[in-house]
Amino acid sequence: MPEHIESICAESAPPPCSIVIFGASGDLASRKLFPALFRLFERDLLPEKFLFIGFARTEMTAEAFRDRIMAALKLAGINAPRKFMDFFLSSVEYVNGAYDSPESYKKIEVLLAKFEEGVNSAGRLFYFSTPPNLFSQILKLLESENLVREDYDGIPWRRVVVEKPFGRDLESANELERELGITLKERQIYRIDHYLGKETIQNILMLRFANSVFEPIWNNRFIESVQITAAETVGIEHRAGYFEKTGLLRDMFQNHMLQLLSLVAMEPPSSFDADRIRDEKAKLLNSLRPFPTNPSSLSNLIVRAQYGKGMLEGRKTPAYAEENGVAENSMTETYVAAKFHVDNWRWNGTHFYVRSGKRLAKRISEVAIKFRRIPHSIFGNLNSYNISQNELVLTIQPDEGFSMKINAKKPGSKFCMGGVEMDFKYSDLGGPGADAYERLLIDCMLGDGTLFIRKDSIELSWALLDPVLKIWENPENLKSNPIFLYEAGSEGPVESSIVFGTNSDSWRKLKV
Repeated sequence: MPEHIESICAESAPPPCSIVIFGASGDLASRKLFPALFRLFERDLLPEKFLFIGFARTEMTAEAFRDRIMAALKLAGINAPRKFMDFFLSSVEYVNGAYDSPESYKKIEVLLAKFEEGVNSAGRLFYFSTPPNLFSQILKLLESENLVREDYDGIPWRRVVVEKPFGRDLESANELERELGITLKERQIYRIDHYLGKETIQNILMLRFANSVFEPIWNNRFIESVQITAAETVGIEHRAGYFEKTGLLRDMFQNHMLQLLSLVAMEPPSSFDADRIRDEKAKLLNSLRPFPTNPSSLSNLIVRAQYGKGMLEGRKTPAYAEENGVAENSMTETYVAAKFHVDNWRWNGTHFYVRSGKRLAKRISEVAIKFRRIPHSIFGNLNSYNISQNELVLTIQPDEGFSMKINAKKPGSKFCMGGVEMDFKYSDLGGPGADAYERLLIDCMLGDGTLFIRKDSIELSWALLDPVLKIWENPENLKSNPIFLYEAGSEGPVESSIVFGTNSDSWRKLKV
C-alpha cells in the first residue's frame, strides 16, 4: 500500500476525555456499548487516559458494575487476558440514582472533577442509552449542574449522543428537538443510527466518489431502478410494548431506510466534511416526491402488512397478534414496501423501491442497483431483452461486501453468453471488521458528525411520512389501505408487488 494511503488509513486515538453512559444497566449498553468500548481499547483507539462512568437506577457497587461489564464482554466473545481487562476496568466507575435527582448528578460531577484535575481533558461525552421520555429530565439536570455547558469555541467540548426513536411523528420530533436545543447547540448533538456505522454504508461514499467508473453512470440514463431491503427473520422478541406503539414504518423507514436512500442518491458533496455530506443528504430528502394525501392514490405507492403463523428454521412461529403483549386485533404493521420518486434532474424516471419486514425468509440488508438494458444487441439471435441487466449489489448484513453482475462469454459456442458475478466481502480481508458502534463511538470522541443524523434530516423524513401515518391510523381508510397478512418465513406479502405498478420490476428473492 502506498505510504500516503497508509497514513490516511491509520487512525489516532482521541485525546483524554470522559464518557458517561446513562442507562448503563440496560440491554443496549451490555450488548453493544461495553464490547465496542473495550474493542477500541484493544486497538489503542481509546485515549491513553479516560474515565468511563456508568449511570443507572439499579443499585450496585462500582465493583459489581465492573463484573457486569466483564460478563457482557465474555458474552460478546471477548476473552482478553485478565490483566489487560483489569487495566481497562480500572478507568470504570458507577453511579446509581434517580434520573430526576440533582444529588445523582453531583456524584457524577465529583468523579469528573477528580479525573480532570490531573488530566488535560479534551471533553465529556454523555450517551443517552435510555427511553426518549427521559432525555428532557437528564438534560435539565446536566445543565443545572453545569455538566454540558460549552464556551463559544466549544473547548473543552461537551457532546450528547441520543438513540432513536427521534420522535414518533413530526410534532413530537420537533418537540424533542426543541428540548435538546434549549440546552445544547447543534454541534453538541450526535443522533445515532447504528446502520450508518456499518462498513458497507460508509463504502457507498467511497464507491461513488473515489472511482471514475461509477459516478458518470450514477444517474437515470444508466440506472433503471434501485431496491433497498432490510429483512429480518426475528419477530418482535420482547419488545411488544415498544413495537405496538411504533410499527415498522416509524421503526425502520424514518431513519435507516431513508438515510440509506439519501446516501445512494445524493449529489456529490464539495468535500468529505461532515456538514457538506449532510447538506447533500438533506437536499436529497427534500427532493423526494411527497406521498399523496388521497388514500386511494397512496395505496399504489406504499403497502403495509403483518406476519401470521409460519415455519422458520424448522420450527413453528406464532403470528404477530399471538405474541405476548400484542393486542388481539392489532393493526400494527411488521412489513412495509414503498416506491419513492426523486424529483431532480439526476433521478427523474428512476424508481426507488424500499422494503423492510420481520419474520421473513432470510436476514439480509442490501442495496441493489439495476442498470438499464443495452440499447442494441449485436449477438446473433440474442436481442437486448435476452441479455441480463447489469446489477451492483451492496450487502450491508450479514456478510458485508458488494458484488457486480456482468455478462461474459461462457466456454463453448461462439455466442454462448452468461452472467458472471464479481464478489467482494470485507471478511476476505482477514480479521473481524469493526462493529458499527466502535466506529460511531470514536467519531463522537473525535467530533466527526459525518455518520450522524442532523436536525433537518429528521424534520424532512417525518414530514414525508406523517401523511402516510395519518391515513393508516384513520379506521375509515382501512378498506383502501388494508393491512395484509403474510406467512412467517415467506418472502413477504404478495400484495407488495402493487408498488411496481405496470413496470416489469419485481422484488429480488430473499432465498436463492
